[in-house]
Parts: sequence; C-alpha cells; structure tokens
Amino acid sequence: MPHQFQQRVIIIGGGASGVFLACHLLRDRATSLHVTIIEKRPQVGRGIAYATANPEHLLNVRAANMSAFPDDPDHFWRWLAGRRNRPNSNVTVPNCGDPFCFAPRQIYGDYIAELVDPLLASDERGPGLHIIQGECVSVSETHSGVAVALANGEFHTADVAVLATGHEPPAPCRGYQADPWTSPAEAGIAQDDRVLIIGTGLTMVDYVLALILSGHRGPIVAMSRRGLLPRAHRPIEPFPIEERDVPFGAGLTDLLRWVRICVRSHTARGGDWRSVIDGLRPFNQQIWQGLSIDNRRRFQSHARAWWDVHRHRMAPEVEIRLNAMMASGQLRVVAAKLLAVEAGLSGASVNYRRRGESTVEVLHFDKIVECRGVAPVSPNTGNPALRTVLEKGHARLDPLCIGLDVTPDCSLIDRRGIASQRLYAVGPLTRAEFWEIVAVPDIRTQCARLAAHLTDRLSTSAEPQPGLSQTNG
Repeated sequence: MPHQFQQRVIIIGGGASGVFLACHLLRDRATSLHVTIIEKRPQVGRGIAYATANPEHLLNVRAANMSAFPDDPDHFWRWLAGRRNRPNSNVTVPNCGDPFCFAPRQIYGDYIAELVDPLLASDERGPGLHIIQGECVSVSETHSGVAVALANGEFHTADVAVLATGHEPPAPCRGYQADPWTSPAEAGIAQDDRVLIIGTGLTMVDYVLALILSGHRGPIVAMSRRGLLPRAHRPIEPFPIEERDVPFGAGLTDLLRWVRICVRSHTARGGDWRSVIDGLRPFNQQIWQGLSIDNRRRFQSHARAWWDVHRHRMAPEVEIRLNAMMASGQLRVVAAKLLAVEAGLSGASVNYRRRGESTVEVLHFDKIVECRGVAPVSPNTGNPALRTVLEKGHARLDPLCIGLDVTPDCSLIDRRGIASQRLYAVGPLTRAEFWEIVAVPDIRTQCARLAAHLTDRLSTSAEPQPGLSQTNG
C-alpha cells in the first residue's frame, strides 16, 4: 500500500545538534515526516565532543541539565541512573551519585545514540528517521525545495534542509603541529616531548587530560594573551533574576557594570558569583541580540575572555587534576602574546612577549597544539556544504564573521538579505544571532523551537507541490 504523502527534511550533520533536531521533529510518533540525517562519521550523535574515548573527558554541564528535551529536564539523569542499574552491566559511571555529577562525555554519546534507535524508520521509503553515511558536498535551493549532493555522487531532494555541521573543521597540521581532536599518540607526541598549547580554555584542559592519560612526562606550556583558566563548577543554584530587572538594550559598558553590581551584592550576602552567572543564562541570547554590532565587536575584543572563563566552567574533578599538574611544575600557564613560530628540523621555535612586558622571549617545542576555541566561519571553509551555500548566495556571513547570518527562527539569510523558507541552520553555525549556542541546554531549546516551526509550516502542505522530487534511496 503506498505511503501517504510525506514532507521531507534533510539534516546535514549528525552531531548532537542534528540528532536533537531529529528527535524533536519525530517526537510525535504519529508524524508522517521523513527525516534524513547525512553524517560522514560512522556514528551519529558523537561529533567532535562526544567521540572521545578518554574517560577523563567529562561534561562541562551537570547531568541534571543535559537532557535532550527542555520540557523533560531529568531525561538524561534518569537514563544515566538506569544505565548504572542495568543487570550485568560492565559500564561504570564515576562520580555520578547525584544530579550534580559530571558524566564522561563518551557516555553522553551513548545516550544520544540511544535516542536515535526508536526513531529509525522501518521502511526505507516510510516516515521516521533515515541515516545516510556520507559527506555532503553541495546544498542548493530549488524552485520547489532543496537539493543535496554527496561526495559519492548520490543526489537527494527534500522540502527543507537544515545545516547542523557544528564547529569549523581544524586546519591541516604541519609537522610540528598536533590536532587537538586526535590523541597524543595519533598526533605523534612522544612522552618526553615539550608541548605548547595555544589557548587556555576548555579545549586546552581537555588536551592536558589527554596527555595525562597517555602517560606524558614532558613539560607542557599553555599560553594565551591573558592566561585565564576556566573556573570550576560548584554545587549552587541559579540566583533568581527577574526579566524586568535586566537592562536589555543597554550598551556593553553599562551591561558589564550591572553584572558586577549583581555579583558584588550577592556575594556580600554570602552567595556565590556562579549563581548570578547561571541566573543570567535564560536571558543571555536576548541580551546579545540587543547589542549593536559595535558593542558585539567590543565584547569580542575586550570582554569575551573574562566572560568565557566564568560562564563555561570545568568539572570540580578536572580542576583538581589541573591544579596538581601546575603544582608539580609539569604544566605552566603563561599570559603572553604569540609573536612568531619558526619551524625547525625538529619542532618549532616560538617567539612571545609576556603580558605587560617588552622583552621578547624564545622557547623551543617539539609539538604545538592549537586550542584557541571556536574558529570564525570563512568563505573558504573546509566544510564543502557550508562553502557551497555561501558561494551560491543562499547564505551570507554576519558582519563580524562569527557565523552564518540567520533570523530568530534559524532561517538562512541570503546575500540579498532575504530569509529563506527552505534552508535553515542550528547549533554553533548560528552563534552570530544566538551567541550562547554551544552547550546542550541552549542547543536543545533551539532545536525544539525550530522543530515546532518546521512541523507547523510543513503540516500546512497537505499535498505535494507540483514537480517536487522525492529523496532518492
């Protein structure tokens, strides 16, 4: 018996953002939506963040706030508790005796994978979730829908396509460089090598942990302009901030002054500054969207580093490990400006100037690891799907080149300034509009809203539009 007409959605990218969107689109099991995830990795849901096999790579958000569903905040915590209690399970979940725990990221990848299983379509042409392993190399908007081409020559069409490709891929490494997303062994780092890590944020922390696990004995230097390390989480509750008290639309200087006053007032009463930062979270995107381009640029240049270390914190267990390495002298954190890197026959010499000093110093390192965090989106991006939508004018970069220019409902804005009705984006690609869109609590809310928007819009089309192709395969 032929299937009733199905509206089709293609999601390009099968990391957390892509899977969350699919989960929300297909949460109603009675839906007739045909959803396809295209992912070049063998597994969906892992992406860069959750593909790690290092048990010391912990989530940076407590288990109680890692549910895929904003209206069911305990979903992940219940899954985690159920996993620990499974008969004959050989899986250990360390330090997770309460909802404040920070679970290993690898286990969170397992959680996302299990979200996918019940959504999979039983019929290759029927409704539900379809997964295609392959690399998307082209995305086009047509007169009747969207067209997607894969590297293997396959061609697929649908009503809507959503870019969910996550962070920019790392640049190719030279001989003395190491990819932060590969293990030290894969990167060719010997145990006694002198290692420079450029950047002192959470990516640096992860790589130091990877070096520890590999048995690294050599010295490690982490360098950034300010030498700021991420603060650690504490078991606190968000301070209740009323929306009417937030100075939306104020300039950056006034906003930062207001935040400092809130923190001083709260800590004077015995509170923790973290409570204020967490209490602001529901309003962060609205605050960002109210800033002028000039104020956003100033934030990027002068305040972002300070905000990031207080807002994006590490697990307490990780703080202990890091402090021990610094106390032993194996890890040094240096506040300095990197001036030049000169490749040698073995490794590279690094010229740098310490913060507040005029003297140029030189150190030699066997390996250098670039860990400066999120890279800006470039028209020459190594992501072919993203590159083609920019080249064809289906999308444009925001004025600061932070990410793609999108509307509040995640529609791509083309080079003429017109919002698409068929091309969308979610996750880190949309940080120009949403800024705080790299952590699960923010991404899941964005995906839930976009799923509701798409479901609403696609359900108004009861019959196929003339000439609309169907997804092949």
